[in-house]
Amino acid sequence: MRSALENAVLYGICDLGYVSSEKAEDVSRALLAGGVGILQLRAKGHDPSSLRDLALRLRTLCDEFKAPLVINDHLELALECGAHGLHLGQDDGSLQEARARIGPEMLLGRSTHSLRQARQALADSADYIGFGPLFPTPTKKGRPGIGLGKIRAMQNEVGLQIPAFCIGGIKPGNLAEVKQAGARRVVIVSHLLSSPVPKEETQRLLSQLL
Repeated sequence: MRSALENAVLYGICDLGYVSSEKAEDVSRALLAGGVGILQLRAKGHDPSSLRDLALRLRTLCDEFKAPLVINDHLELALECGAHGLHLGQDDGSLQEARARIGPEMLLGRSTHSLRQARQALADSADYIGFGPLFPTPTKKGRPGIGLGKIRAMQNEVGLQIPAFCIGGIKPGNLAEVKQAGARRVVIVSHLLSSPVPKEETQRLLSQLL
């Protein structure tokens, strides 16, 4: 799945804060059919044991589309369902300890909120990073946006070595501005998950990125 990561431009997240567990598989299929190169399962506040069946179904779905399934936060769940990747926030433990548990093949991503953190993730051998939130977003209540000013420096220092996905409040109205600031890859969450036609909207936004 490393080649799929390298080729990914639009990163999709199935966030159970926006989508019910019952609809998660259908929405994920729509995102993948629309062209997201990676799919993450994010379920803040959920017991990992309650996510196992869904994670297994999403793993099968991602195999069908030849796209990596990444589990947010829950290392044991990622191992149990045979996920292709694990994503950790800044407060979710060290990448070295996670790597020792998951082995060399599973992808390992890190959320970063500054150029310093992006550099550190690269030094810690992350396979990719998220960089943001660029704008305030309901996905990260209370966290201010970091703005667009550091995107180009991050891209030149880190994004040329590992995939770097800008994230946070990105939507059609600011996507061109984000690209102009130097972003080459993005994560779009709430806009796609709230769309009545997520497949078509994913295709539309992807066409603006390519």
